[in-house]
Amino acid sequence: MSIRRRGRQIALQVLYQMEWGGWEEDASASISRYLETSVANGLSMDHPSVQFAKSLVEGVAKNRSVLDEIIRKYARNWRLDRMAIVDRNILRIGVYELKFVHDVPPKVAINEAIELGKRFGSEDSAPFINGILDAVNKDLGLG
Repeated sequence: MSIRRRGRQIALQVLYQMEWGGWEEDASASISRYLETSVANGLSMDHPSVQFAKSLVEGVAKNRSVLDEIIRKYARNWRLDRMAIVDRNILRIGVYELKFVHDVPPKVAINEAIELGKRFGSEDSAPFINGILDAVNKDLGLG
């Protein structure tokens, strides 16, 4: 598994944890807590996947209101609070990468989000995520 794919998976799990906690814990503390669990398989804070995850978590947390507004615009007939937490956070990561992470090609960001949806979401997650991120990508004029 690539460093960034693993980082995205970590970021999704940490964002899920942060949302359950009411966004009260900061990114570094949430990632540290994540690393203390057996799920992290002995990763340290300086591992490249963890560093990438940290950048995603910090970026999503910092820009959450902007990301949520973009998601709302394209999630026709879906209120953000009615989406599955996993799908909502995958979309946040995907939109964050499309809008703010310029060294990730848009197609890669979308594909990685779809893969997260397949792995962690429901059977409907991947097409739902694809539809929203594809529309965001087209509107942002990224390709």
